[in-house]
Amino acid sequence: MPKLLDMVKRIVIGRALPTEDVQETLLPKRLALPVFASDPLSSVAYATQEILLVLALGGLAYLYLAPWVAVAVVVLMAVVVLSYRQVVHAYPSGGGSYTVVSTNLGPSAGLVVAASLLVDYVMTVAVSVASGVDNIISALPALHTYRTLMAVLFVALLATLNLRGVRESGRVFAAPTYLFITAILLMCATGLLRWLLGDAPVAESARYGIQAAPGQDDLAPLALLLLALRAFSSGCTALTGVEAIANGVPAFRRPKSRNAATTLAVMGGVAVAMFSGITALALISKVHITEHTCDLTPAVTDCAHTPQRTVIAQLAAAVFGGHGFGFFFVQAATALVLVLAANTAFNGFPLLSSVLAQHRYLPRQLHTRGDRLAFSNGIVFLALTAGALLWAYHASVTSLIHLYILGVFTSFTLSQAGMVRHWKHALATERDPAVRRRHHRARATNAVGTVVTASVLVIVLATKFTQGAYLAVIAAVVLWLTMRAIHWHYTTVADELKAVDPAADLRSPTRVHAVVLVSHLQRPTLRALAYARATHPDILEALTVTVEREEADTLRSQWDSLGVDVPLRMLRSPYREITRPAVAYVRSLGRAGPRTVVSVFIPEYVVGHWWENLLHNQSALWLKSRLLFVPDVMVTSVPWHLTSSHRRRHRSPGQAAGSVRRGEPPWPGTAVDTCGTGDSPR
Repeated sequence: MPKLLDMVKRIVIGRALPTEDVQETLLPKRLALPVFASDPLSSVAYATQEILLVLALGGLAYLYLAPWVAVAVVVLMAVVVLSYRQVVHAYPSGGGSYTVVSTNLGPSAGLVVAASLLVDYVMTVAVSVASGVDNIISALPALHTYRTLMAVLFVALLATLNLRGVRESGRVFAAPTYLFITAILLMCATGLLRWLLGDAPVAESARYGIQAAPGQDDLAPLALLLLALRAFSSGCTALTGVEAIANGVPAFRRPKSRNAATTLAVMGGVAVAMFSGITALALISKVHITEHTCDLTPAVTDCAHTPQRTVIAQLAAAVFGGHGFGFFFVQAATALVLVLAANTAFNGFPLLSSVLAQHRYLPRQLHTRGDRLAFSNGIVFLALTAGALLWAYHASVTSLIHLYILGVFTSFTLSQAGMVRHWKHALATERDPAVRRRHHRARATNAVGTVVTASVLVIVLATKFTQGAYLAVIAAVVLWLTMRAIHWHYTTVADELKAVDPAADLRSPTRVHAVVLVSHLQRPTLRALAYARATHPDILEALTVTVEREEADTLRSQWDSLGVDVPLRMLRSPYREITRPAVAYVRSLGRAGPRTVVSVFIPEYVVGHWWENLLHNQSALWLKSRLLFVPDVMVTSVPWHLTSSHRRRHRSPGQAAGSVRRGEPPWPGTAVDTCGTGDSPR
């Protein structure tokens, strides 16, 4: 079975790569763009739709606010991109917002950013995949009943692709991302050209009106402002994922900072062009979209079970026709890139969690690189969490979107504030006038970014908190507390294990009392006795726990007839329990002296087939787990290899199933300690 599983693993994720090949996984700019920027680029596919959905709550009369909301989103995106270019140059080691904030504002503030980003990465996967499924259903409505299943399967597929490695997944995702950019820009250019020529495209929903929500048909000035702010906060989903490039600078080829900054600028320019084009075309073609189809007037037949097509689908149908090649090309490219946009999170989440694990805020296993030099544990954890979220919310974009973008604007705000302090410290020591001028400009850029993103954070929190954003806040708080607790644990353990007095720790025990556990007098038992004797203990004895008197008499008879010159101690167990009497006896031996060490030797079977473990009891494992909690007791397994295990002796350690890997390369000359799993002869 392990060999079969290893074969399947190789087929799915490919052959294992040596640590020395890590440089070969670095990304050129043409692959880094789809890997790290697919989320913000694809977000434009639903950012305009979210703006229109909110404004539609007041009816068609308030759609005139859409251009102003879109302009505000574009300005915000420009400010954030410029600000993060400063981060890329100042902190090329990666970590992005977390590193900036931890360095300049302190570890606690850094953990706030880390917790917010980790939650937001999970939401990125959920929202992107759910939106992609929406666009598939817009082209093929019959798949509506399989929405949740499709979303979960897409997450599993993305996780598998990312387990194959960053560079390989980049090649897979490059073509869909560039096809999506081409499709959207071509659609916008064609639609706007038709409008300029007097043949404006008309959306399929243009003939419908929208019934305003109760109390929203005649808004007071304050309510109108709140509606506009809520639409703006929903449109800010176009900015999600911008920070991923700053987090992933180490994955770029040299010169890392310059390549990352260039990629960030290209991403910002393309995203602004696409978002602006989609919004303009949606207003020209009079797209009327609402959360509930039954709010359309005149009423749609069976409106409760007839979802509206997405804004992108309506625009593609209006520009190219509802059944032509252009329509299906736009829909296919949009659906594919929205699903693959989750790849931004599949790169950002493992990288950030690896940094946090290295700083002892998350379990060290998240710093582990897998077979393909990807951070496998982080990828798997992200996939499981996002899949559970999609299943719980039935892959509904409308339900999930309210949990979104709160975390990303928390990181935006704190990272910009951290950069302001960074430039302040740099100016305190810099004397070159030209360099000081650059620092002043950079500080001004980050100061503007701080004010703008902080304002947006307040707006998002105020407009989305009661609609579900409070769940994201709770998740971030719980994660922050968990990371603090993990760090406290690692720090406490490190302090406890610190070598303060090597002379005392290296002092030999006054007496070693060796105990060999025995169930039957067989070859594994004799080997364990021989090995225990070779360690030259002060006292050596065999120990057995007897349940039946006949078994005890038989063992004593065999012991004497074979002339085994090791004392055999028998413990009676009237209640047929083996572990407790053995542990109690070993514990009593440790009280013989202050520096007495008890060494327990346990003979074990080593088998070659997984199913053979099911045919033997697990008394050895249970005994070891109990004895590990007894002070001054050393437990040694003495393996006895059965015939079935012989064929596995020559298997290469690098190909062994279940082999353990570390996130960093081993030091030259170090040995790898491995433990086999076997069973007690009993």
